[in-house]
Amino acid sequence: MMQENSAALARSITREGSKQAYYTARLMVDKDLVNDFNRAYAYFRWIDDIVDDTNQSYEKRITFIKRQKELIDRFYCNDRASNLSSEEQIIADLISHDRSKDSWLQSYIRNMFAIIEFDIYRQGRLVTEQELDWYTERLGESVTDGIQYFIGNGYPYPDSDTRCQAAQAAHITHLLRDMVQDMSDGLINIPKEYLEEHGISPEDTSSPAFRNWVRNRVNLARSMFRDGKRYLDELGVLRCKLVGRWYCARFEVVLDTIEKDNYILRSNYNERRNVFTWLKIAMLGISVTLRHFSDQNSKTIAKTNGTIRK
Repeated sequence: MMQENSAALARSITREGSKQAYYTARLMVDKDLVNDFNRAYAYFRWIDDIVDDTNQSYEKRITFIKRQKELIDRFYCNDRASNLSSEEQIIADLISHDRSKDSWLQSYIRNMFAIIEFDIYRQGRLVTEQELDWYTERLGESVTDGIQYFIGNGYPYPDSDTRCQAAQAAHITHLLRDMVQDMSDGLINIPKEYLEEHGISPEDTSSPAFRNWVRNRVNLARSMFRDGKRYLDELGVLRCKLVGRWYCARFEVVLDTIEKDNYILRSNYNERRNVFTWLKIAMLGISVTLRHFSDQNSKTIAKTNGTIRK
């Protein structure tokens, strides 16, 4: 009964928090992992909201994040905990369902938690280039491992240097998209070294030096998207391929806008709500699906011909 309660709560949080995540769960995730996908989204949606709640003192938020870290460690050691909140029961149930030691689910959980933990500790200070690179690498690994755990679980996904690059490119774009808004929350997404070298502040978003940094980040994201999409296109699981390509497309439209704005960042980007964006994503889905079946058919024919020759 308790696990049914956590599934229902997680489904409700997911539906309210992200229609995209909710319908991804219903349409793309392995049927026997839908409840756990919702648990994964809902738990991190919940702790992210708590950490971002500036109505609570910084000390309370630090205490909260330390408790969550301790609980995750305890759950992975099969150590039961009492007096759990309903949301904490969600992560307890999710971890209890983990299918293997050192799984992609554990990677998703620990890396996603590390990202949220990093965000609360970096508030109000400049960060280094090395920290931002670590931030993007952890996010890319977390998202990729999560997708490949929940979609096509058991499929032998190939390992590659480009495996996480699409998600990393999306994170680079995400940080550019949220740059102006994040500054008001005390989060600075441009390296300390670059600011000091060029004698600018995080607020100098219209300066030539700042715009040049944005241009370089856009070019880096474009390059990583290209490599990441080539990896996705080779996968044999259509659902994973579709989710990955749609994920890329959502952020590539932001890069388009940044380029059109001559690398001056906006406070808001509403491209994802544009009907033309959704039409483009729908057409992409059709194109990816047709190409997938064409590739699979070609591989089947080639395999058959090879067998006949033998």
